[in-house]
Amino acid sequence: MRILLDTNIIIHREASQVHINEIGVLFRWIDILGYEKWVHHLSIKEIETHKDEEVVRTMKTKIQNYKIHNFDSEDDSRIKELRKGDKSLNDNIDTSILKEVYEDRFDLLVTQDKNLFKKSIKLGIDSKVYSIESFLGMVNKEYPQFKDYKVLAARKEFFGKINLKDPFFDSFKMDYSEFEHWFRRKSEDEVYVCETDGNVRAFLFLKLENYTENYTNITPPFPRKKRLKIGTFKVESTGFKLGERFLKIIFDNAILFQVDEIYVTIFDKRDEQKLLIELLTDWGFEKWGTKETPNGIEQVFTRKIFQPINKSNPKLSYPIISRSSKKFLVPIYPEYHTNLLPDSILNNESPKDFIENEPYRNAIKKAYISGSFNRNINKGDLIIFYRTGGRYKSVITTIGIVENVFQRFENEVDFLNKCRKRTVLNNQELKEFWNYNPKLKPFVVTFLQVYSFPIRINLDQLVQLGVIPNFESAPRGFEEISGENFNKILKATKSDENFIID
Repeated sequence: MRILLDTNIIIHREASQVHINEIGVLFRWIDILGYEKWVHHLSIKEIETHKDEEVVRTMKTKIQNYKIHNFDSEDDSRIKELRKGDKSLNDNIDTSILKEVYEDRFDLLVTQDKNLFKKSIKLGIDSKVYSIESFLGMVNKEYPQFKDYKVLAARKEFFGKINLKDPFFDSFKMDYSEFEHWFRRKSEDEVYVCETDGNVRAFLFLKLENYTENYTNITPPFPRKKRLKIGTFKVESTGFKLGERFLKIIFDNAILFQVDEIYVTIFDKRDEQKLLIELLTDWGFEKWGTKETPNGIEQVFTRKIFQPINKSNPKLSYPIISRSSKKFLVPIYPEYHTNLLPDSILNNESPKDFIENEPYRNAIKKAYISGSFNRNINKGDLIIFYRTGGRYKSVITTIGIVENVFQRFENEVDFLNKCRKRTVLNNQELKEFWNYNPKLKPFVVTFLQVYSFPIRINLDQLVQLGVIPNFESAPRGFEEISGENFNKILKATKSDENFIID
């Protein structure tokens, strides 16, 4: 692959001061992918026009690290037509640079110049022209890394930065004679960890396995599939729903890497291991067989990713959703939004404000309390959360699956129990909600948080798309939308649809 780098990219890369933080990441990926880095000879002429002679001298020296494209193709009729709109020498140089991509002399062009993007559309080659951001988005989609999380105590960390002497690891050392040696060898690998007060509380190592993996020590033998292995997994009981939080990480990565199956091998000697097996089976893992190891016989549990939707118990088919399910827009106030849905944090919010472990933040299963008149909600329906805020500040952020609906309660205590540890509201707020309208008591929807939209679209855009008819029709309760409008949302938010079946 031959990649042509626009003048502004070279300047940002070789300047003495960093103005675009991602420039280093861009060049690292170009090197990883083995692309040839080319610079157009006219870019050197552009650099020569800089008023600072020292900058020119430095740049001309550094540019020798790139391959120089010296021989231009001839202008055809379309390029000649494009040049008619050029108003300056720089415009003319831009057209000459773009022409070489148009003529298939280069596979890609990376630029930060908006005018080049406009010109590429006129030539019908906009699919070959990338900004730094869009290029990194492309390679991250093609070559995903294990998912990172901005919020909460669960984070990615290198093995080498984790204290192997922490008592948390004592059980692993007892069960696996090679554990310490294995752990130290993994120093440059990443793992998910949760630490509180300097102590490890949860630990998860994931491994992606392809069709050539050797499973001869597993009985019965595994068929050839692309799998995500839960290599090492332990969660201490803290009352903060850390088990669900780490399960969410497992499922997120399974979708990201488009694996067929997740599996885990685990001893069932200790109470903590039995509790972990109970958690896994509660979310659809099934006993497959056994694995022989030098340390004894482990139990093997597997979980298929793509399977029919289980509307009566959505946890068993989580995180897959169906386009045929009913879909509802649901409002949520800003003060509750990120507390309840931390993976959907907005860019203008600080992760530091949401670092405390709270059960309702970590849980996959959450509770939403509503006084909506529309109560025709059922298990397996989809809800799309709409963070309120007005025409431009309101945004849709999250997809959830309805797990259960509670519309009748024996009394206030029963209502509180249905919501406890699954909602951001405290007991006093729940009591106020319960007593607000004696004639229309609230109902509770428990849902499973599935997906956060990569791009957030606001009320103004929802109206333009026709998802909401007008600005006065912003959702105030459960507002059903059509499958067509759901697809519009997925397209506008540039969602990864790998978790959706027809």
